[in-house]
Amino acid sequence: MLIDGHIHLENGPLSEEYVMRFVDAGVKMGLDELHILDHTHRFIEFSPMYEGLKKASSYQKEWFDKKHPEPLANYHRLIEKMKQKELPLRVKWGLEVCYAPESKPLLKKVLNAYPYDFLIGSIHSIDNLLYDMPFSKVILWDVYDTDALYRRYYEIMEDMIASDLFTQIGHPDQLKLFGYEPSYDLSATYERIARAAFDHNVYMENNTGIHYRYHHSDMGTNSQFLAILKQYKVKIMTASDAHVPEHVGKFIREIAQL
Repeated sequence: MLIDGHIHLENGPLSEEYVMRFVDAGVKMGLDELHILDHTHRFIEFSPMYEGLKKASSYQKEWFDKKHPEPLANYHRLIEKMKQKELPLRVKWGLEVCYAPESKPLLKKVLNAYPYDFLIGSIHSIDNLLYDMPFSKVILWDVYDTDALYRRYYEIMEDMIASDLFTQIGHPDQLKLFGYEPSYDLSATYERIARAAFDHNVYMENNTGIHYRYHHSDMGTNSQFLAILKQYKVKIMTASDAHVPEHVGKFIREIAQL
């Protein structure tokens, strides 16, 4: 069965018509199942989580100030409408949560208020500094020690898995996106993460967005990490991280064969 387990509505309206563009794209790609979501920064209820990022950098404040968050109820209404439709493939609904340890109390409250089909926990910042933006080299990568950033990233990931808030962990090795690599062997780290993922019964993504969005040579999760996840019998979710209908299912067939 071909699944695209990470698809965003971020760049369009929360409308049935826009959702159907993704559904149609999934059908054309021969997929059996789509997992549709949006980032938590789209919704007012999660706004307090981003105050620290805005204070930490003027670049980040400018980026977040361009967003116009809307009520989470708008998304829930869309989900309920779509669940009444007869669709040509299976569709599940969830959120991608920008995780930071200090946000756990808020997340427990807001995430429990609606019966999502899945919840993805993803790390997009390290101690209030975004690592995956065009300005990230200026505020993070060219300022801090790469080894220290990797250690902190996976420390946060262990905390995220242990929180039991999520069914899936997003793009688990995305720190590599700009080519910054640690000087130490990550095997022991990957084994710790794999053990935790198995113990807490979460999916780990094999996410192709790193390849077609950031032009990294890896098609998804790196082969070393993937081999260790398999060794520990961790569940793997294939994911495109599509932000537009044209990217739905991108390289999913290829990584599913892995």
